[in-house]
Amino acid sequence: MKKTECVAMILAGGQGSRLGVLTKKIAKPAVPYGGKYRIIDFPLSNCINSGIETVGILTQYQPLELNDYVGSGKPWDLDRRGGGVHILPPYQKSKGGDWYKGTANAIYQNIPFIERYDPEYVLVLSGDHIYKMDYSAMIDHHKNAGSDCTIAVMEVPLEEAPRFGIMNVRDDDSIYEFEEKPAHPKSNLASMGIYVFSWDKLKKYLYQDEQNKASSNDFGKDVIPAMLADNQKMTVYRFNRYWKDVGTIESLWEANLDLLNPKEDLRLDSQDWVIYSRTHSFPPQYISPTSDVENSLVSDGCEVYGKLEYSILFENVTIEEGATVEYSLIMPGATVKKGAKVQYAIVAENVVVGENAVVGENPQEIGELDQWGIAVVGEGLRIGKNAVVKAKAMVDKNVKEGETI
Repeated sequence: MKKTECVAMILAGGQGSRLGVLTKKIAKPAVPYGGKYRIIDFPLSNCINSGIETVGILTQYQPLELNDYVGSGKPWDLDRRGGGVHILPPYQKSKGGDWYKGTANAIYQNIPFIERYDPEYVLVLSGDHIYKMDYSAMIDHHKNAGSDCTIAVMEVPLEEAPRFGIMNVRDDDSIYEFEEKPAHPKSNLASMGIYVFSWDKLKKYLYQDEQNKASSNDFGKDVIPAMLADNQKMTVYRFNRYWKDVGTIESLWEANLDLLNPKEDLRLDSQDWVIYSRTHSFPPQYISPTSDVENSLVSDGCEVYGKLEYSILFENVTIEEGATVEYSLIMPGATVKKGAKVQYAIVAENVVVGENAVVGENPQEIGELDQWGIAVVGEGLRIGKNAVVKAKAMVDKNVKEGETI
């Protein structure tokens, strides 16, 4: 096999339990985003735009939709005979097999795949982040610093730092300490979960970690602290453009609505850094004379007869006359019937919101803000006529006519 400078490994096997009913049937990286994309489109597009042509996607939880979506990798120009994209689930070996036990163990179990390409560097990515990033610049930074490991970081407000893994660095940006969610942080450099490793060094620590029976087999908890303890050369790569971890309902909702008032580095119509996707082909959207549409994204195949404000409609959605959708994400194939109102909500694929039903609540109309949150309706469900789905509800079964949950 031809030697490859860098192999990218995308960690896409997590259950995504914080996304509730949205990941009940699909893996988190396969969750729809921005009207025509899925989350996995971002790391895959970043790879090909960065000149990285060998990519492994490590799947485990509910992989069917993700596997089908990625396919041969053609939409991202990753359908290549040498390299390309590879789906890497856990597999049976001669001495048995294991599920991926942690992020480091997932890479460890795929050492034979990486070795096929004899890379100098391995790029480890998460499959649940929305951002545009030139990985080649990070790899160049890694080379120039002579690092064994380079970790991408973002500056966050100091008061928010206790929510993150924090890197404490010297004046030359070399790392001397890693603190996981510190109560009293010394810096505001938050790890983005994006790593470049020199492969020979990473391989050594993966074997070492696997032999440690007390290890949780995680990069942040085990491998990186072990490398720091051994005084390996570790540096940060500072990133100051748009980036969001969409592992929670609130962050997924925010990241979608960010598209309606986008920063320049999130624009999806930019030809300088294209985000590719495998979107099905639907006819153009139809906006009826009876509709009232304001500041929203409407995808192909949609029919809008009602009111739509500050929301995102994924492909093939229908909003009937007299219906209202505000500050919400309506995912592919869903229908909002006449007289229904959807606000501050995420409605998953192929849901039917019945006539005069109400899904979600405006935070300004709730006295106690701690009682407010995004309402979420799971895939393929029916919200009955005149039913009410309150704020913060996580609906995983059909709601009967007139029922309040």
